[in-house]
Amino acid sequence: MSFLQKPQSGCVFCELQSQPDGPQSLIVVRGQHAFVVLNRYPYTGGHLLVVACQHLPTLEELGAETRQEMIELATHAMRVLRQVYKPDGFNLGANIGEAAGAGVAGHVHLHVVPRWTGDANFMLTTAEIKVIPEALEETYQRIHLAWNRL
Repeated sequence: MSFLQKPQSGCVFCELQSQPDGPQSLIVVRGQHAFVVLNRYPYTGGHLLVVACQHLPTLEELGAETRQEMIELATHAMRVLRQVYKPDGFNLGANIGEAAGAGVAGHVHLHVVPRWTGDANFMLTTAEIKVIPEALEETYQRIHLAWNRL
């Protein structure tokens, strides 16, 4: 972890940082202050998370270098996802705090979600079930290869 920070007990993102990059951890790439990982519970195929290495709950508590790196990683993630999945658009954002829907409220992260026209299919709207047509390991391989090419 950067800044010689002690991992926070019980934080999925802090615990994830001690694992090696690869299909098991789903970590695509690490920067100096942040890393990119596939979301284990994706909204759509290719849903990525850009996670600060520091265990802090909000963007404003992070240093400028970390915020800048997170935006650069998110930007590169969109380039990669455009090449691999050819989405029509993206949702890029953060849920800051439990009231805003943050699943991991204590550790700030950005969502990079590729979107396609009409991607809310009947399974999602009628049964509240998301259908992702690709295994996470395959998604990881496609994104990891493209990340290193671009």
